[in-house]
Amino acid sequence: MTTKPRSPLMEKDAMLCRACGREERASEGYPCDGCGTFVCLMCTIRGTTRCRECAAKDVAE
Repeated sequence: MTTKPRSPLMEKDAMLCRACGREERASEGYPCDGCGTFVCLMCTIRGTTRCRECAAKDVAE
């Protein structure tokens, strides 16, 4: 019995971290405290809870 070759998956479960710019799995991160954009788990472990844009707004104020 032969089977058809499977086509490659077109889905991608990754997002760009808005703090460091790395591409990480969407399930391995948290939302920014300011605007809700994706911040990766490594940034969160390091203490970063805001994206670059929100952090820049905090410094400007």
